[in-house]
Amino acid sequence: MTVLETVSTPPRRAAPMVLFDSIEIAVLVPCYNEERAIGAVVAGFRTALPKARIYVYDNNSQDNTVTVGREAGAIVRHEKLQGKGHVVARMFSDIDADIYVLVDGDDTYEPADAPFLIQYLIDNRMDLVNGQRQGGHQRRGHSFGNGLFNRITGWVFGSRFEDMLSGYKVFSRRFVKSFPALATGFEIETELTVHALRLRMPVAELPTVYRRRVHGSESKLHTVRDGLRILWTIFVLVKEERPLAFFASVFAFLTALSIAFGTPIVLTYFQTGLVPRLPLAVMTMGIVVLAFLSLASGFVLDTVTRGRTEMKRLHYLNLPAPGKTDQRTERD
Repeated sequence: MTVLETVSTPPRRAAPMVLFDSIEIAVLVPCYNEERAIGAVVAGFRTALPKARIYVYDNNSQDNTVTVGREAGAIVRHEKLQGKGHVVARMFSDIDADIYVLVDGDDTYEPADAPFLIQYLIDNRMDLVNGQRQGGHQRRGHSFGNGLFNRITGWVFGSRFEDMLSGYKVFSRRFVKSFPALATGFEIETELTVHALRLRMPVAELPTVYRRRVHGSESKLHTVRDGLRILWTIFVLVKEERPLAFFASVFAFLTALSIAFGTPIVLTYFQTGLVPRLPLAVMTMGIVVLAFLSLASGFVLDTVTRGRTEMKRLHYLNLPAPGKTDQRTERD
């Protein structure tokens, strides 16, 4: 099965009323001060997915998010640790379902797109369907950062998504229950993406409507601060998930540095038979030692990481895939 499938046509409005009767769907909405938008989000998903359970997880809101969400018909719960990553980790650990829809509570995503995303995930036995934002309402800084992080992640882990920082995603149960959820803030989307890529999960990316925020509602994403956190997360994930490539790069840098420092010393030695700059020679040798230590660390950690990845994949394979019941029926 192809691990990536990108659909370029706009999503059609699927009719979900009968299709999802036997499937348990949970809509997960992390919220922080979304009083103006959360009512419309809950109402929209109650219309689009009438059989789904809608959970609003409040993250220390100072406004009436909890009241509005509850009055709109959502199941409201609380997470005291501040940050979207903490909320997603809590939701994934608390809630059992067959299909999970993760969406921001700012009413910028179209609930009517959810049935199409879910149906596509089920029909094609996917573990993640990412909503690629269409509409051009992202801030310039956010759009630039999103493109940059997509290119970096694609270069390191494989190009699978064009909008990995989208807040609209549909997951299978085996994705959610195999995901360790270590991020604390908005870098959670990066961690979700890398988890899918490292375990070679079948994924897809479909275009979804992206609207302007409700008037009076403010984005919780800080362009510079959260951008740096996402960049740092990518750096850490490269070290943790691709240690050989990471430490080989360090080896190459230190080797180049030692050659730059050591070449004049070697040339002087062949010309005069002397080493006039002994401290520089000693430092150069130290850099060479560090370079080979880095390379050795890369080989050792690559073996450890391979074992960790195998264990995560085995755990992932032990969980039921979308349509598993149908597969057994077909074999019988």
